[in-house]
Amino acid sequence: MGFEQYHEPAGELSAETRTFARMCANLTEEAEAIGWYEQRISLERDPAARAIMLDSLAEEYKHFSMELEFLFRAKPLWREIAKGILFQDGDIVANGEASESAAGGAGGSGPGEGPPAGPGISPGTSLGIGSLKEQKQ
Repeated sequence: MGFEQYHEPAGELSAETRTFARMCANLTEEAEAIGWYEQRISLERDPAARAIMLDSLAEEYKHFSMELEFLFRAKPLWREIAKGILFQDGDIVANGEASESAAGGAGGSGPGEGPPAGPGISPGTSLGIGSLKEQKQ
């Protein structure tokens, strides 16, 4: 991936933002590795090879979880929304909508979690998919 993880000039980004971007890239890579192991395991017939792959898969689960926790700690709004979705019974989408509403979710940036609203955009205005879905209905 190299430096393609940045969508803005890296030199203009804070160290905190660059670390956050690296951890997001790591999370993506772990998710890809989990998918690859799942595919390999589903086809592997040799019991010893399969056992080794299962052990490796568990390591990827651990890495993914640690990186996700790091990102949650960096973004309290993300963590708050995730709490209403992860490990909850019921409809996942409904839980997500309720969790975002309860957290005052603004499409990803809460107080202290993103740039201030731009001209003509009031703080807390959602520019995410949820606001588009509401317009269609």
